Amino acid sequence: MALSKDRKTELIGSYKTHDADTGSPEVQVAILSERINYLTEHFKAHAKDHHSRRGLLMLVGRRRRLLDYLKMKDAQRYAELIKRLNIRK
Repeated sequence: MALSKDRKTELIGSYKTHDADTGSPEVQVAILSERINYLTEHFKAHAKDHHSRRGLLMLVGRRRRLLDYLKMKDAQRYAELIKRLNIRK
């Protein structure tokens, strides 16, 4: 299952940059990361689900493009987001 409405509003609330913010790169990357983590756990039990694996790869690519955009626009916000989401090992 995808993100619940409550979890999504919780993510938006914790990553928003201003009061009416729902679409900043930080919020989008946080939502994508949550979905990516869910699918990663899904594949531990369903290794042969190749259709969902394609969706996972598309989500990872979209997150990568958003992170590249954020890094180009504001490296400080990029560094904080990477640290907060614990994306890089």
